[in-house]
Amino acid sequence: MSVQAQAETKLGVLIVLAVVAVLWGGLAQITPLFFQHSTTEPVAGLKPYTPLQLEGRDIYIREGCVGCHSQMIRPFRAETERYGHYSVAGEFVYDRPFLWGSKRTGPDLHRVGGRYSDDWHRAHLINPRDVVPESIMPAYPWLATNDLDGSAIQDKMRTLTLVGHPYTESEIEAAPASLEGKKEIDALIAYLQSLGLQVKQRR
Repeated sequence: MSVQAQAETKLGVLIVLAVVAVLWGGLAQITPLFFQHSTTEPVAGLKPYTPLQLEGRDIYIREGCVGCHSQMIRPFRAETERYGHYSVAGEFVYDRPFLWGSKRTGPDLHRVGGRYSDDWHRAHLINPRDVVPESIMPAYPWLATNDLDGSAIQDKMRTLTLVGHPYTESEIEAAPASLEGKKEIDALIAYLQSLGLQVKQRR
């Protein structure tokens, strides 16, 4: 009996061959990415998040912002005209996890850094309709009153060094002091203001 006949008539053989085919196909697609420097090296000027930005990113995740906002501009004219230069892989080297998203109840935020002032972001987060009357975004007034808890920042930074983030020991030691007296809204604004600046500056 031929291999084809065995695969078609014996469930066990069919499962094994299917798994081998999937694994081989996956390796064929994934392996080359490890050797493409454009996907593994940061774009010029990219730095890992500061302690304040890192805490803001965690608040962004905690509050579910990624559920309504993507952070990946596709290379289509309709997208680049509205949001700016399309996203490139080297911009996300220090993003773990990635927050690309796919849902756009609100606009893409990948190029929002520097587009608005800190005061605009503060007003927008406390009550979006104060600056965008038609907005359906919920208000986040507690961010302006909650003290920023930076008790875990050193552990976070040390963990990130294990996966390639170039934090120095002196930066890690100084991190708690840089967060003292900050509110959660300060951290989130710092994170938003850091998004997409490197490629935007090169346009």
